[in-house]
Amino acid sequence: MKARFHDGLTAAVHTVEVTVDGETLAFEVQGQAHRWSLGAVETERVGEAVRVAPGARGAARLVIDATEWAAATLGSDLERRSMRREMKLVIGLTAFAAAIALFVFVGMPLASGPLARHTPPDYERRMGESFEAQLGVALKPCKGALGQAALSRLGQRMESAADSPFRFRVQAVEAPMVNAFALPGGAIMVTDDLIKMAHTPDELAAVIAHEAAHVERRHVMQAVWRSLGLGLALDAVVGGGSGAGQQAVILAGSFTDLRFSRDAESEADARGQALLQALGLSSQGMAPFFERLAAKGQSQTAAEVQELLSSHPDSLRRARESRVRARPGAPAFTPAEWAAIKAVCSGQDRPLRLPRLGGKRTATLVNGSLQPASGLE
Repeated sequence: MKARFHDGLTAAVHTVEVTVDGETLAFEVQGQAHRWSLGAVETERVGEAVRVAPGARGAARLVIDATEWAAATLGSDLERRSMRREMKLVIGLTAFAAAIALFVFVGMPLASGPLARHTPPDYERRMGESFEAQLGVALKPCKGALGQAALSRLGQRMESAADSPFRFRVQAVEAPMVNAFALPGGAIMVTDDLIKMAHTPDELAAVIAHEAAHVERRHVMQAVWRSLGLGLALDAVVGGGSGAGQQAVILAGSFTDLRFSRDAESEADARGQALLQALGLSSQGMAPFFERLAAKGQSQTAAEVQELLSSHPDSLRRARESRVRARPGAPAFTPAEWAAIKAVCSGQDRPLRLPRLGGKRTATLVNGSLQPASGLE
């Protein structure tokens, strides 16, 4: 077979005839015979050719057509050595992939709970502030000051009943989806579409209590640690310093990426209802809300609830369980607060009529401010 020979000392290129006899590669250059042991040569695939060098003996090399080289060395020790090397590589990569998978899908989930519990609260607060700032670019806080104040007060009440080092900061945000989510350090965001979907103060309070329970139980930080494990695995695969790990942690701050396990969701349901009951508030809103979620998720017009269903699965099961735990109590919001919350993201200037109490209209909402109603209707 034809080959190009480079002696490694000059720029000269010689066309030579190469033969493979047993375990020896032979060719002749300007009357000088060369014999290389196939057991010692080093090969490298370069496009459609193979570069063959005599091991560590200098920089000389042959460049041979890959197809002809494969045919000439078929069944030789070189081919067997190459196959063994490839097999070792495959086994090594498989073992590495298995180790990464165990780390991401078994090790980090098991370790995320203890890691979250031992994460310093100040570190979690700073992380939450960073996530909140990033999300603020896309999710704008609603402008209704009275509604935001009512949500904030409920968060403060939840904080007083919870065993948590964090301030529970509840706010409504504008987003084209039905969702509520908690961030590390105590921030709880409720989308305007979810507020629209809530029929009663009890339902919205149940959703907020559920998210408050995630914060108290450090479930949010557990999700961040799991995401961090994925980021470390990405860095190991694509090379350290690539930023893949950092990007995965940043993505963990997105409300669509902070997924919780079924056990964590069930725990947050039960603890959320317990927080409401500790405050003397009704915990009866969780079941009907989940039932309506499940009903909408089964309809043909369920696009508006897919985000919440994807991160809060098994709505019917959870509705049944929460109904068993439900207890009556006071509503979480006054009629005036509820009206302000329902209008928190509307931005409307026209007066918003509030519910009647004892046959009288209590107030109207005008340009974001509650104004006392005058007279009977």
